[in-house]
Amino acid sequence: MSIWAIVPAKSFKRAKTRLAPVLSPEERQLISRNFLTHTLEVLKLVDEVQRTLVISRDAAVLRLARKHQAYTVTEADHTELNAALTRAADVAAHLGAHAILIMPSDMPLLDPSDIRQLIAATDEPECITIAPDWRNYGTNALFMRPPRVIPFVFGPGSFENHVALARDRGAHVEVCRLPGLGLDVDLPEDLAMYRKEVNKQTGKQVDR
Repeated sequence: MSIWAIVPAKSFKRAKTRLAPVLSPEERQLISRNFLTHTLEVLKLVDEVQRTLVISRDAAVLRLARKHQAYTVTEADHTELNAALTRAADVAAHLGAHAILIMPSDMPLLDPSDIRQLIAATDEPECITIAPDWRNYGTNALFMRPPRVIPFVFGPGSFENHVALARDRGAHVEVCRLPGLGLDVDLPEDLAMYRKEVNKQTGKQVDR
């Protein structure tokens, strides 16, 4: 089975605007670049993922993706996230993907074992495995077999919306809750949780 990971990524200059109360523009660009780099490096360590595809409208993001041997798709200006993901999924399916893994770029605690567990959660031919955020509100990772088994509905309440769509379709649903998949850094409270966890693991103070 050929599995492709799809990583949507915003422009470094426009990413993480909700962290503006605690980070400068330069710090937000740096943390966005570091988080994307981490995601791409982790994906390269997962043998089950044959190819990673990054979709973005930012040339700097796409250059970084190619540096990490990822395929790239240039997102059109003003394209909505779900439409961009649909385009990327079509590209992956056309090139032979039997399943896809939607993996956001801002999960700094992500570990290869998290991805392996997500992929291995079910062997049903029509399925989704979904990892919600720690609030059980958004979708932090989404494994789909086949690639277009349900439409993408990322946005407010996407965790429950994706599950409902899969059940309406009759697809098997697995929910995967793991620490590395639960924390995406969007808000100052997320950043504080990330720093606290890294400080606990390393014994060193992490500022960014």
